[in-house]
Amino acid sequence: MAMNVFDILGPVMIGPSSSHTAGAARIGGVARAVLAAEPAKAVIQLHGSFAKTYKGHGTDKAIIAGIMGMAPDDERIRRAPELAEAAGLAVSIETVELDGAHPNTARILLWDASGRSVTVQGASVGGGNILITAVNGMEVQITGQYTSLIVLHRDTPGTIAAVTDVLAAHGVNICNFRLARQEKGGEAVMTIEMDGSFDSALNREVEALPNILSSTMLQPIGGGNRT
Repeated sequence: MAMNVFDILGPVMIGPSSSHTAGAARIGGVARAVLAAEPAKAVIQLHGSFAKTYKGHGTDKAIIAGIMGMAPDDERIRRAPELAEAAGLAVSIETVELDGAHPNTARILLWDASGRSVTVQGASVGGGNILITAVNGMEVQITGQYTSLIVLHRDTPGTIAAVTDVLAAHGVNICNFRLARQEKGGEAVMTIEMDGSFDSALNREVEALPNILSSTMLQPIGGGNRT
């Protein structure tokens, strides 16, 4: 099994635990990226170990920092709640029980100033690594190890083909593809993990396609997120 430097040394981060700080910040960052706007309100729901120890390990601060766009090694993480308040970001923390969820799981509900909202659920699975498991209640699997697209769209014929045609035109090799939908003809989500790195032009082309509600490009862990 191949290993990289990140696997051996662990993430550069602020805080006592990579799972409770670096991973938590990255989950918050993904939620922000999927919202694709400046968050005005956040409800952070913590499950399992996150719920029991978040105050001592700073999990709440790390998630808030990620929601605000901070990296896991940003020294401002310790002051994230105060910075959020100063920025006008309303934050509430809840502890919940989520059936079948990993012990280090957070579900993040975000709203922008216009009232548009997203819900992202993810787990911190060790060493700063994450697994995003749901977007707007639809099951996904995003590891953060590959360049990824999260494409919210209307469940209409030809939409998947249109997206994959754009990827093929850019020379993309898809290493993982997953589709989930709320109901036939309703909202659906494609999650696509890709080999290699691609710039935002690809994402803009996908987002401009008919029936696409939003498209978010996530760079691999350590590379930041962007839309």
